[in-house]
Amino acid sequence: MVEDVELNRLYWHSRRGMLELDVLLVPFVKEVYPHLNQKDRECYRNLLECEDQDMFGWFMERAESEDPELQRMVRMILDRVQPK
Repeated sequence: MVEDVELNRLYWHSRRGMLELDVLLVPFVKEVYPHLNQKDRECYRNLLECEDQDMFGWFMERAESEDPELQRMVRMILDRVQPK
């Protein structure tokens, strides 16, 4: 039950109002987040605290986060949708 509440909260927090971010974050939180370990879950929650414009730059690969853990999470999310 607690996990349902957390997932619901994260789902709504993942909806950023910027389509480019929504199409990456919403499916990730629904399909992948429940299977992440605690460290990666914390990293995803930290990612959601970032500014939309920063995340947009990272996901469009125009910039990289100075935090290697956040950049690793960005890469994990991108690897789901980008063909190798």
